[in-house]
Amino acid sequence: MFESLTDKLHYAFRKLTGTAQISESNMSEAMGEVRNALLSADVNYEVANQFIEEVRKECLGQDVLKSVTPGQQAIKIVYDKLVELMGESNVPLNISGSPAIIMLCGLHGSGKTTTTAKLANFLQKKYKKRTLLAACDLTRPAAIDQLEVLGQALALPVYTDRVSKDVVAVAQAAVAQAKAKGCPVVLLDTAGRLQIDEPLVQELVRVKDAVHPQEILLVADAALGQEAVSVARHFNDALDVTGIILTKLDGDARGGAALSMRQTIGKPVKFVTTGEQTIDLETFHPDRMASRILGMGDILTLVERAQTEFKEEEARKLEEKVRNATFDFEDFLTQVSRIKKMGGLLSLLKFLPGMGNIPSEALDDKSFRQTEAIIRSMTPEECRLPDTINASRRARIAKGSGSTPQAVTEQIKVFMNMREVMSKVSRGGASSMMGTLFGGGAGLANLAGMMQSHTNGAAGSFANKGISHQEASLRANEKARKEAKRKAEKAARKKNRRH
Repeated sequence: MFESLTDKLHYAFRKLTGTAQISESNMSEAMGEVRNALLSADVNYEVANQFIEEVRKECLGQDVLKSVTPGQQAIKIVYDKLVELMGESNVPLNISGSPAIIMLCGLHGSGKTTTTAKLANFLQKKYKKRTLLAACDLTRPAAIDQLEVLGQALALPVYTDRVSKDVVAVAQAAVAQAKAKGCPVVLLDTAGRLQIDEPLVQELVRVKDAVHPQEILLVADAALGQEAVSVARHFNDALDVTGIILTKLDGDARGGAALSMRQTIGKPVKFVTTGEQTIDLETFHPDRMASRILGMGDILTLVERAQTEFKEEEARKLEEKVRNATFDFEDFLTQVSRIKKMGGLLSLLKFLPGMGNIPSEALDDKSFRQTEAIIRSMTPEECRLPDTINASRRARIAKGSGSTPQAVTEQIKVFMNMREVMSKVSRGGASSMMGTLFGGGAGLANLAGMMQSHTNGAAGSFANKGISHQEASLRANEKARKEAKRKAEKAARKKNRRH
């Protein structure tokens, strides 16, 4: 989502490379580029101007420390200001009521209903809170059906009333049922409109006055752009919202809403959604988001994701197998399955420093499909002992997986090389650090580590020429992007020749 903003910020910081001191002359052009980058990302005009002015005041006249360059120092100041702009720290949910009532509001199409299910799943997994979902959107019958389906998938109760047209009565009945069923949290999925109007506002105000929710969360599409400020102000003026959930951060939105809304209404962004599945809800941490925007990765969020999939004892055994080069195809399939549950390898690698702009063509999760088919066509013995796979077995595996003996041979070769590299990295000590980060998840740690090592290796060739790490990462990513494009064009030409 922030790829374009990240690239433009890096370009702006290049203008400070090589200077001895941050001054009015060299700052003017750089800050102009930063301002254009923010406006291009749909950050509110007033917010962008205020941000630039604060960064300029902070930067001007500062002596550059011996250990850093002006560009690096400017990045640090921009990082601090981005964190300040987005809210300093995460603000947790207030779930102290009995039951705790959380009301979700927003425009039509912002994703309130799916976000309601995602939040219920989050509360159930993190806080062990059984949640009742209340269908308070009485203007759209499909919303009731959708919430029922989502509740059934999560094995959570859903309160519906397809006859009543009184949203206040429905909300009150839902709260009463939550008390009767012993559900400590109630989520109210309210109606939206294509634009803010007085009937919508008054309906929400009546619900608020009737049930007194502990949290009123504004669900806002990250693609709102400049309109985000107006929407946030209207809802906050009417309801005094307690927080914001930004949706669709996995899309092609330019991200300005994330930087504008909190500054405009003074209310924290509490969550972001990053996909369609019920697991795709993340706690919003301003410092981590600022780190992502500046291309410095987000290891802590990656750690938290991994810890949900890796059990300590299981991970310890896997770490030992990696170290002893006994990691087999069955282990590999297990890791691929876990990576998919966590959002896919490409999604995870973007949390690593310098990998934020890795092109999707460079590492497509679909490329695992043939590998999976080949492995699943092997016997348990062949999975554990790839060295036993001879020519006749290759032919049988190829037939079972719909591939060719040559493809099977290539997959085995790639796997054996990967296993050898993982073993060397593990014995070298790097795996211990990555394993600790991932709760001991050696397979994912090494796989991600190898990818990061590849990118940093490309960046390293620039480092010897006196180029900063940030610019090196940018150039390395650009190199990877061009290489992926070249391969895609080559494959297309080959396909055309066949036809």
